[in-house]
Amino acid sequence: MKSYFPRTPRFIMRLFSKYTWRFNAQKKEIFLTFDDGPTPEVTQFVLAELQKYKAKATFFCIGKNIQNHPDIFKNIITNGHAIGNHTQNHLKGWKNKTATYVENVLECEKTIEQFKKPEYSKLKTQNLKLFRPPYGKIKKAQAKELIKRGYKIIMWSVLSADFDTTISNEKCLENALKNTKSGNIIVFHDSVKAAERMQYALPKVLKHFSDKGFVFKSI
Repeated sequence: MKSYFPRTPRFIMRLFSKYTWRFNAQKKEIFLTFDDGPTPEVTQFVLAELQKYKAKATFFCIGKNIQNHPDIFKNIITNGHAIGNHTQNHLKGWKNKTATYVENVLECEKTIEQFKKPEYSKLKTQNLKLFRPPYGKIKKAQAKELIKRGYKIIMWSVLSADFDTTISNEKCLENALKNTKSGNIIVFHDSVKAAERMQYALPKVLKHFSDKGFVFKSI
């Protein structure tokens, strides 16, 4: 039995209303997000596909992956995409104390600041501090502390479920196409685990919605 919803139910959005789940539905805009990178080859594939459609996205990066692959991280920035914090070590909030969790987020913030220069100095500075909890799991006290520190917690409207190794490539694509509407935030992963399903679905999602007049924007 799957422990996730391809489309986030409204009652969850209302229950956790301090988190961002979607944007203005009146505009033909879609917000693609990618978790867990940067990852060799996989992230480069994503960047190349986005470039074909002049699409912008938001990458929620793991600090240790930034340290291991700084050149790929800088490529994300120079291509005009937004950066989000995904903790330093992909911590699950439910299994960690608030102090430990927040410290790990702040460590990732330092990593982002360290490696984004001098690329950001040449571009418009990203003012928002974006954070997405790994697995979407975060305690109320952890969220409260991060919001107090100026973070905007970004969740999602649609899960492609590319991380789920039990589903087919076609099902991953169906999850994205069937559930996405104007203003929605879609989750993909630029990770090795998700690569096969993501690489099948992403180009088709970009083409499908671009043909319908949608614009892909970063947060």
